[in-house]
Amino acid sequence: MSVKGRRITGRETAAANYAFGPHEDDIIIKHRLLTRTTTTRGEPPLKKLQKKFTSFVLEVEKDDDNYNDCERLSRAFLQELSTFEIPLLKSKAVVSANLREKENFNELKDEINVQISQAQADIEDLKKQLEESRIERKHKEECEAIKKLIAMQPPRSVTQKSISELEREIAALEADNTASSRMLELRKKQFALLLHVVEELQNTIEEDQKNLIDDLRTAAEEPKINGLEDMNGGTEAMIVD
Repeated sequence: MSVKGRRITGRETAAANYAFGPHEDDIIIKHRLLTRTTTTRGEPPLKKLQKKFTSFVLEVEKDDDNYNDCERLSRAFLQELSTFEIPLLKSKAVVSANLREKENFNELKDEINVQISQAQADIEDLKKQLEESRIERKHKEECEAIKKLIAMQPPRSVTQKSISELEREIAALEADNTASSRMLELRKKQFALLLHVVEELQNTIEEDQKNLIDDLRTAAEEPKINGLEDMNGGTEAMIVD
């Protein structure tokens, strides 16, 4: 456990010491692509090609009879050039393939965008159709409910018969109401007449009582008057005698 932990720590330390930032990585990758350097060990291919070319040129510029050496260096340079050219051709093919792939990707992207736009338009149309279907279904349900209510109602003939009976009952009630109104009016008149008769009778009774009282008063006063007259007559007779 401790050894494994120490190994991991060492790797992390090495990675921390030799790691590069994103910007430095881009510079290094660009330099390796330009110089065809795929590893950090050994000479870069471009430098080796430069050395082969320099050796060939220096050998050609000599005045000595060095045709064999020039031919040997020329073949070595051409071989190195071929070795250097093969990765370039591969890179060119890769770049062309990447460009074609990019174009295909852009075309596919445009096609997908068109399909997305069409799908969004279809979704909006489907939403509208769904809303219309909901409204239509609601109307159908309302119609079905009305049909059920209509089916629950009795036939027209029965309804018309009930209406006729109700009309007859209403007419009878109206007639009864009219008769009751007339009877009530008659009773009002009779009651008013009765009140008038009672009032006249009460006035007559009061008048008769008043006359009776006056008669009794008059009758009570007459003996007194006669007695006075008799007394006055006796006095005069005595005076005459």
